[in-house]
Amino acid sequence: MFHRIFSASRRQLLSAAAGAFAAATLAVSLPQVAAAEDKLQVVATTGMIADAARQIGGDAIEVRALMGPGVDPHAYRQTRSDIVAMTKADLILWHGLFLEAQMEGFFEKLGKTRNVVAVAEAMPKDLLISHDDYADKFDPHVWMDPARWQHVVTAIRDALIEVRPDQRAAFEASTASYLEEIEALNAFAVEALATVPKESRVLVSAHDAFNYFGKANDFEVIGIQGISTQSEAGLHRVAELVDLLVDRKINAVFVESSVSDRSIRALIEGAAAKGHEVVIGGSLYSDAMGEPGTYEGTYLGMIDHNATTITRALGGEAPEKGRLGQLAETM
Repeated sequence: MFHRIFSASRRQLLSAAAGAFAAATLAVSLPQVAAAEDKLQVVATTGMIADAARQIGGDAIEVRALMGPGVDPHAYRQTRSDIVAMTKADLILWHGLFLEAQMEGFFEKLGKTRNVVAVAEAMPKDLLISHDDYADKFDPHVWMDPARWQHVVTAIRDALIEVRPDQRAAFEASTASYLEEIEALNAFAVEALATVPKESRVLVSAHDAFNYFGKANDFEVIGIQGISTQSEAGLHRVAELVDLLVDRKINAVFVESSVSDRSIRALIEGAAAKGHEVVIGGSLYSDAMGEPGTYEGTYLGMIDHNATTITRALGGEAPEKGRLGQLAETM
């Protein structure tokens, strides 16, 4: 009898405890779900913009990047899933300066109903490099100079604050910390690249993505194609560059992660036919970062990789694994 009473009481207690636990769990989980649903939904075109937004927004935002590793933004067109994501987003961040050339009309229309910001167009015009082929257009590859990229990071911060003013203090604090990291990266890159002999400071790559890099670090930059990968390198252009490699005894050229290496291979073969050996100095990140989850898949890692690879390939001195010893490979 006592055992039955005890068992019944025990069952009642366990049942009551389970009910209390379930209620407590529900009470805890509901705010968590609400918090998750309350996150600012951001869509960014390039990986560089998405990375900056994540660094600034932290846990308060969720970011989707439209263009992943190896994707060429000059030729990219929005997909159906991209359109769905952007129409549901609280904020859309795109680069501007004619980088996403195939999407400009879409963004103009979308901006009539959604929060759409071209973050690179907030840069002071005197910091931009004019476009040789188009009047009133500028070279969009501003991320190649970390000092200039800081202006874009600030514009991303301001866009986030505009949508979520209650998060101003947090966004400003995280931006300040991120800018300090960018400044440290820039100091490393400038110091390393300065060790390259002056006569070797010639960067030959697939397209003109490195003009801001060249201006910041006193490098001559030669792209086989123009600023946009949509321009084609003709046989005459390739022949001219083969002669340049031979005459100036340039021994290394660079491929890009988001551009075909066909033209670079043509240069190497053309120089070899004239008795001059040219090697690939490494693969550089130009219009896209590395794989997600890797150091090179961040803006800091992308620029560290480029600076380290260029320095070492052209006779300068830089740590094999980069500024923080985190590079996977540099050649």
